[in-house]
Amino acid sequence: MTESDNELVQLCLKENALAQKRLYELFASKMNGVCYRYARNGEDARDILQEGFIKVFTRLKSFKGEGPLEAWIRRIMVNTALDFIKARSKNLFEDEEKIDVKNHATNPEVMNKLQSEDLVNCISKLPEGFKAVFNLYAIEGFSHKEVGEMLGITESTSRSQYTRARTKLEQIIQQRFKVNEYERV
Repeated sequence: MTESDNELVQLCLKENALAQKRLYELFASKMNGVCYRYARNGEDARDILQEGFIKVFTRLKSFKGEGPLEAWIRRIMVNTALDFIKARSKNLFEDEEKIDVKNHATNPEVMNKLQSEDLVNCISKLPEGFKAVFNLYAIEGFSHKEVGEMLGITESTSRSQYTRARTKLEQIIQQRFKVNEYERV
């Protein structure tokens, strides 16, 4: 943790409103991106962000400063997003549709044209369970074992859901760019 982060945390712990506002302003934009990856829409992302920052401020006294403040806040946002998803979805990891998990080779031209914003939009169209596993493993960098522990599923279920998420994501990307079997390399 940087010295300026430490000072900011100490002021926030003293309930200094300006420091709390500064902390929010420093991290809200990045954390909104994290929340959006797990949400169905912008409104859900804002709800997760708001709930997450409430948790940040109420739990700030438990921050030990052993790592970066941003990483600690990110973890709270991810956990808040997962709680939000779990509250809405009882059968989060049941297949809503059968997905063909054959090995697909996506058209390289499509992949080259794919912008990060397009990818985020495509990820947001994944079913909730797939999206959670995909984000935790591929974006946040957790292991399948950690993903399983966070979501209350087995490591093998995490692996399976990730494989299916990738396949579904490829289908979404191909559909978005109207790629058909004849255009594949």
